[in-house]
Amino acid sequence: MKIALCQFDPTVGDFSGNSARILHMAGEAKGCGADLAVFSELSVCGYLPQDLLERPAFLERNRATIACLAQKTPLPILVGYAARANSNTGKPAWNAAALLAEGRIVFEQHKMLLPTYDVFDESRYFQPAPSQQVFAFGGEKLGITICEDIWNDKNFWAKRLYEADPVVDLLSQGAGIILNISASPYTIEKRAVRFEMLRALARSHQRPVVYVNQVGGDDTLVFDGSSVALTADGRIAAQARAFEEDVIIFDTTTGKGDLRPQPPDEISLALQALVIGTRDYVHKCGFQKTLVGLSGGIDSSVVACIAVAALGKENVTGIAMPGPYSSEGSVRDARQLGSNLGIQLIVLPIGNVFDTYRKTLADVFSECAPDATEENIQARIRGNLLMALSNKLGALVLSTGNKSEIGVGYCTLYGDMAGGLAVISDVPKTMVYELARVINRERELVPRASIEKAPSAELRPNQTDQDTLPPYDVLDRVLKAYVEEVHTPEEIAAHLGFPLDLVRDIALKVDHSEYKRKQAAPGIKITSRAFGFGRPFPIAQKFVP
Repeated sequence: MKIALCQFDPTVGDFSGNSARILHMAGEAKGCGADLAVFSELSVCGYLPQDLLERPAFLERNRATIACLAQKTPLPILVGYAARANSNTGKPAWNAAALLAEGRIVFEQHKMLLPTYDVFDESRYFQPAPSQQVFAFGGEKLGITICEDIWNDKNFWAKRLYEADPVVDLLSQGAGIILNISASPYTIEKRAVRFEMLRALARSHQRPVVYVNQVGGDDTLVFDGSSVALTADGRIAAQARAFEEDVIIFDTTTGKGDLRPQPPDEISLALQALVIGTRDYVHKCGFQKTLVGLSGGIDSSVVACIAVAALGKENVTGIAMPGPYSSEGSVRDARQLGSNLGIQLIVLPIGNVFDTYRKTLADVFSECAPDATEENIQARIRGNLLMALSNKLGALVLSTGNKSEIGVGYCTLYGDMAGGLAVISDVPKTMVYELARVINRERELVPRASIEKAPSAELRPNQTDQDTLPPYDVLDRVLKAYVEEVHTPEEIAAHLGFPLDLVRDIALKVDHSEYKRKQAAPGIKITSRAFGFGRPFPIAQKFVP
């Protein structure tokens, strides 16, 4: 049997657009001689639909679209959709995989293992399947699973999250091949772990495994695709592109298939994730044009490069807003970046506006020494100008703060945090430099001076980030251990060899900055634990670890 692995980029709730894409790819699969085309989890409605699943009309559109696809598909297809649940559990839906052929649903499997960690909250919406069944098709007994259903192999995981193992149940019924439709978001290093898990699954059970993953951006999540078919001995027989729509063929008889080129390293994958995440967020939210405040620094330079790669230079405008403490070099670097990228650059000096603010507040502030208040005013002037241009031009502002700054609150509410998408808010500062080097591989886009100079907000004379923060190589290691790996300050200090007082101070800054992050623009998740809805901490709390 020839199986087509069809990875595409759905939009949540776009039933007509998603079904049209499914039918187009099914036609492509038919032209390649496929006997069955397999699509990703919830491909009909898009993943994650969240509280849309609580709307009866949304579930009805799922049902109607499936019925229409069954009538129109040129070959049998396996698609994911949200089916209305039919029992009294309080959960509105099944997370379902439907095999469509002969104008109808010939078989339907429901997801058994419902993740509730990180960004996942599937038990809020879905009823878990009580059991699994194999289905005979094309001379094979298919073991059809949905995403998490294959992530519980006792031969791979030292600690399992669930008692049940749907794969073992299906194999006990004689399944000859495991099919998995998935919506597994990208995070750094997860792709490699996923491949090893799939390889272990194939080898331990001596069955071919076909894994079809979603691709594209959905709000803060990015899906890498990277769909793959493995033979029973764990050999990769077919592999789709990363971060691109693709159709590939796997022949179960010969054990051969299409093998696409793969990105060379993890930082290249991360860059692709940020590019496709930016592109899809902007376009799926109905925008074309974007604005980036350019300071001449590394963060805004990398964000501008990502935006151009995602949207084209004609859809990115740089806004330089030099203030009284901006160096001549910073303005020069912003101009050089604009020239390198071929984007429009608008220069709006803020010195006079800042003077007006100070004069307006002079009497009220007369008995107060200058402090961070005056620094924040400059940042907020820039935020106001960016949002005014956004309103007037209908362009989305891309904010430029990185994970290190946002983590410890080294950012200004309604200032540099202003915007519609925080492109690198899950990128540690040290990784920003790595991204810049990848961006500059073919030719220099990020000016060398922006990479080499000491990071500075330039909100007071001779200011550098390290006046307030530890060196970024120290800060980023502590943040990773505290935020992503959830270690205590004592554990971090002992393991990394840093002073306990330093680690505790960083941890307190993280905890005390939650109120800022709750008001930040959504950001693109690329690490195992990003700030946002996958890390829900209270704002008003007094627990000290």
